Amino acid sequence: MKYYEILFSPTGGTKKVADILMNTLCDASIQVDLMDREADFAAQTFQPQDVCLAAVPSFGGRVPAVAMERLGNMKGNGARVVLVAVYGNRAYEDTLLELEDGLRAAGFRPIAAVAAVAEHSIMRQFAAGRPDQADRRELEAFGAEIARRIQNDTAPEHLGLPGNRPYHPFGGVLLTPQGTRSCTGCETCAKLCPVGAIDPERPRQTDKARCISCMACVAACPEGARKVSSLLVAASAKMLKKACADRKANELF
Repeated sequence: MKYYEILFSPTGGTKKVADILMNTLCDASIQVDLMDREADFAAQTFQPQDVCLAAVPSFGGRVPAVAMERLGNMKGNGARVVLVAVYGNRAYEDTLLELEDGLRAAGFRPIAAVAAVAEHSIMRQFAAGRPDQADRRELEAFGAEIARRIQNDTAPEHLGLPGNRPYHPFGGVLLTPQGTRSCTGCETCAKLCPVGAIDPERPRQTDKARCISCMACVAACPEGARKVSSLLVAASAKMLKKACADRKANELF
C-alpha cells in the first residue's frame, strides 16, 4: 500500500491543510503536483490498495478547471481517495461534489471528504493565519477518523456532500497579476504558472485569456514584483466582507 498526496496548491494554503491531514495518516507519502504543466498525468496509475489524498482550492465555489482536468486524466483503478477542498472563509459551494464526481469517473473510490479554511489567496485579511492551531487540532482529529476508515476499508456509495448538479457556473477571472518595474526577469513566475500564462521572454505581462487568478506567480516572486489591481482587490474585499466576517468551521464528511 502506498500513500499519495495529490495537490493543486498555488499559494501554499491547500498544501498546509493537506500536510496536516496526511501526517496523521502515514509517515511518508508520494507527492503528485497538479501545478506541473509539463507532467504526464495520464501516466499516473494507482492500485486498489493505495490511499490518495486529493486536495484543491475552491475557486468561486468550483474545482479549478485545470486541476480537475489533470485529475481526470489519472487512472484510479479503485484506489481509495480522501477529497479535500480548501477555501478562504467564504464558501466552497460545489467544490467537493465536483471533485467527488470527477474522481469517481477517473476510477477512484472516495472514502471521506474534508472542507477546510485557509488564508484567502488574494485578500489575505480573510482567514488570516489559517490554518491555525485550532484548525490543526481539528484536522488531526479528522485524520484520525479517516485512518480508522482506511483500516476498516470502508467506502460509502455516496459521501452525502453538499452542492448542486448541475454545478453553478464559474464566474470567470477578474484579477490578473502583472509584473511591476521591480521585475528582474528571473522567470520564476513563468516556470511555476500552472497554465503557461506568462511568457518567460516577457514576464511582466500575463496572458489574460490563460490566467486563472491562482496567484502562484504572486506568491513565488522573489522580488514581490507581481501585483493585481489594488482597486479591484479593494472592491472585491468590500463585496466579500459580510460573507467572510464569521469564522467558518472545518468539516468532515
